[in-house]
Amino acid sequence: MGSLRFHELGLDDRLLKAIADLGWAKPTLIQEKAIPLAMEGKDLLARARTGSGKTAAYAIPVIQSLLQAKMSVSEQAIRVLILVPTKELGQQVLQMIRQLTVYCARDIRVADISGHADISAQRPILMEKPDIVVGTPSRVLTHMTQQTICVRDTLQALVIDEADLVFSFGFEEDLKNLLCQLPKIFQSFLMSATFNEDVQALKELVLHNPVTLKLEESQLPDSSQLTQYQIQCEEEDKFLLLYTLLKLSLIRGKTIIFVNEVEKSYRLKLFLEQFSIPACVLNSELPVQSRCHIISQFNQGFYDYIIASDEYALADPSAKGKRPEGKKKKGGRGEKGQDKEYGVSRGIDFQNVSTVLNFDFPQSVDSYIHRAGRTARANNPGVALTFVSHPELPLLTKVEEALGGGGTEDCVLRPYRFRMEEVEGFRYRCRDAMRSVTKQAIKEARLKEIKEELLNSEKLKTYFEDNPRDFQLLRHDKPLHPAIVKPHLKNVPDYLVPPTLRSIADLRTGRKGRRIGASRFHGTKSKVRRGQNPLHSFKYTKSKKQ
Repeated sequence: MGSLRFHELGLDDRLLKAIADLGWAKPTLIQEKAIPLAMEGKDLLARARTGSGKTAAYAIPVIQSLLQAKMSVSEQAIRVLILVPTKELGQQVLQMIRQLTVYCARDIRVADISGHADISAQRPILMEKPDIVVGTPSRVLTHMTQQTICVRDTLQALVIDEADLVFSFGFEEDLKNLLCQLPKIFQSFLMSATFNEDVQALKELVLHNPVTLKLEESQLPDSSQLTQYQIQCEEEDKFLLLYTLLKLSLIRGKTIIFVNEVEKSYRLKLFLEQFSIPACVLNSELPVQSRCHIISQFNQGFYDYIIASDEYALADPSAKGKRPEGKKKKGGRGEKGQDKEYGVSRGIDFQNVSTVLNFDFPQSVDSYIHRAGRTARANNPGVALTFVSHPELPLLTKVEEALGGGGTEDCVLRPYRFRMEEVEGFRYRCRDAMRSVTKQAIKEARLKEIKEELLNSEKLKTYFEDNPRDFQLLRHDKPLHPAIVKPHLKNVPDYLVPPTLRSIADLRTGRKGRRIGASRFHGTKSKVRRGQNPLHSFKYTKSKKQ
């Protein structure tokens, strides 16, 4: 944390009051460095790790500048453009700016045009000329072409957030065309987690004599805040271990479970359903409004577990759509329906996440860093637990090298070796559950999700009002049962609980009538004592050098 306080930065009282409401005592390192420079009118190229407060680092000086401009200019106009690579990040930026402008909402208007599919529905919003417009480069350019956005004479500042993703999400041409529509003089901010070639190219296009902030900080929080583990196991054992960790309450609090493919996310959800462990799925097939709603409800504590697919094209930005070796092209609706402006491991602010569990190993070092960065944010502790199968060992080596680990004795991802014989009694249950999770069941689960989206679609409301019979047919269609749930799998018998785990497992094995799998975390704060880590309950033995 920095040594300055927010009230020492010369900010408007309304802004300071909003910051106090958010509970921010001091600026983070990036905020302390960036805000004074930005308020001097400097262009900024800033790199800071995920969760370090980059959004507020540009939002606070932008709002301050607008409040000052409002004192001398009465004309309403679009004065700030914030470009984001994903629709989810657009929603997050909108939410942050609204929180910061809560006491000056009449003076500062903001609109997010990244997450809406219908261009015409956005025209009335833009006709009111909000002070700040948040959007993806393609959507902003479309409105510029239709002249619903015109900033040639009014633009004060341009922000490109997560700048290292903008080109890799296919926005290069859109951004170049968009820049031609801007005035010659305006302040610019490039915010990024990495400085790659794309960021350097953007720097040449957008910035004028910028100040570069390359903060000397590790890519992830240190071991006192973020504990990183890896478990080497084969694919079938991953399902067994996940079942054991969740069912016996060895992982507590809000958890994101990462997989590499959409199909795997549904396979895992259906597998957990067999044991009455509720989880929701987040992937690129879902409409953006649904994704944002899922994230919002997760942050509010409605769900304990999200199964998030972090697909190859987005997990490795350098791939730019190339398929990794060994990944065959899959046919069918799923691949075509994916949203290219989707990224779970990047930019999205999941709040109060206790654990990130990599069920599938991330396909690049950057992806591992961004996944692990979903937990241990601000000053909160967190755990990143990664399952590693034999084919994934080379990826583990790359991550260890990148994070500064060397050798068995000095690992960043500390190895845990479970005594598999202790949980062997659960294996038959897992195999029994997996028999129900067939390819057909997964296909039906994905189809069921689409039907529910149709029913909830705002676009189809008018159609269904005019065609009630179609609505009734859809509503009363035969319910889908993607996988047959076996009631006997819900409870964990005493004799199956390993003796070393009984003190923890007693909490949720159902003997006192508690509902297995029901959430004990209804609020955003975990009831687990600070410093208490249920993972320590498993026996750990050092791996022998071969």
